[in-house]
Amino acid sequence: MARGNRLARVAALGLLGVPTLSGCTPDNEFWRWGWPAGITDQSQDIKDLWIWSVIAALIVGVLVWALMGWSIVRHRKRGDELPRQTAYNLPLEIVYTIIPFLIIAGLFFFTVKVQNEVQDRSDDPDVNITVQAFKWNWEFLYADTAEDEADQVSTVGNSEEIPILVLPTDRSIQFFLRSADVIHSFWVPEFLFKLDVIPGNENGRDNVFQVTIEEGQEGAYVGRCAELCGTYHAYMNFEVRVLSGEDYDRYLQLREGGASTFDALEEVDPERGGAAVATRPWDFAEDTQRSDG
Repeated sequence: MARGNRLARVAALGLLGVPTLSGCTPDNEFWRWGWPAGITDQSQDIKDLWIWSVIAALIVGVLVWALMGWSIVRHRKRGDELPRQTAYNLPLEIVYTIIPFLIIAGLFFFTVKVQNEVQDRSDDPDVNITVQAFKWNWEFLYADTAEDEADQVSTVGNSEEIPILVLPTDRSIQFFLRSADVIHSFWVPEFLFKLDVIPGNENGRDNVFQVTIEEGQEGAYVGRCAELCGTYHAYMNFEVRVLSGEDYDRYLQLREGGASTFDALEEVDPERGGAAVATRPWDFAEDTQRSDG
């Protein structure tokens, strides 16, 4: 009996120590277990929450497997004599009640904490982007370029060109999401965050969030619709092109001067060019031939 109680106490102390590990930041590829590294300030908090939740779950799983194995070996059948029966073990039952409560309380606390940090918004963001989703495409409007939406710099995709959303590093970026038809979902995997794009505001849904892309994360990243929205949902992709602040300003200057998205990117980002490189448009003829073959 004493031996079992000692084992339960050691297990409880080990599990109580798991939340304290949340101050550490496992940032190498092994600890991410396939997750993107994340390119925004907010994504680091989300990544840490996920990784440490998985670690806690693995610790609980290993402990349960160990107790099951110990019980199987310790109480294996040794003969025909019925072993001594134990109806109650009050200390062990108390531990088994407290431990799940502490695990749930810890997960709830850190989830709410990270959620509040991720959804926190500045009253005066550096960049404002309006994202218009519709079946089955995206339009991006740079709200800071003009007060009247009709005069704002915008990018929209078509059957031959993936829409490219150009963003700067080291600036707070506010997205206002809206849908012209059904529910879509704005998702950039490297943000480690997605938000449903709900048509209208009658339901009180706040379709606004902010991110700050870290310095040194310039590049091209695929974006997707993460909500099943109809026949061609799987092809509703876009590209996020991240530039330095200086190149971003130059890009907007060129766009306001009449340059297309392609031509402006050709000048400010010649390494990647003006066409999307993270994803491609859906080639109906090619995919039809492939499926028929």
